[in-house]
Amino acid sequence: MSKLLIRTLDVHDLMQLEAAIDLVENAFADPERYGRERIAREMLVDDPPYYRQFFVAIKGGRIVGVGGVKAADWAAKTHLLYLSAVAPDKRGQGIARALLAARAEWLAKRFDAGRILVSTTRTRRFREFGFAEIRGSEIDGRYLMLYRFQKK
Repeated sequence: MSKLLIRTLDVHDLMQLEAAIDLVENAFADPERYGRERIAREMLVDDPPYYRQFFVAIKGGRIVGVGGVKAADWAAKTHLLYLSAVAPDKRGQGIARALLAARAEWLAKRFDAGRILVSTTRTRRFREFGFAEIRGSEIDGRYLMLYRFQKK
């Protein structure tokens, strides 16, 4: 059984980048909102105050999960988790939780304090991590959830 590795996406490794784009594109299967060009553009943006960082989960040499984090409002120290996907044959193995933890840890290392927002149908996973549902936020079965962090 191979070990799960979580790493930042190396956008200069074209095979890794293509595999990450493929996984997200196939997971959402909504070309209007999540077309290949938009996903690639999101993964390749390099604008420091409005950073974007993607993480990949690798198992057995294969990318089995992807998750992004970006600045929503750098002045308000608000960050968004987005474009998260796990390969269908690898779901239920803790990969999404590992990607969530990696992104939160990455943020905590770079910022003294902040808020992380996510829109999700999987509220239990986020509650277990410490996120709270924003009351009245449900739209089409998706909930907005908030996590606050501060260095001690």
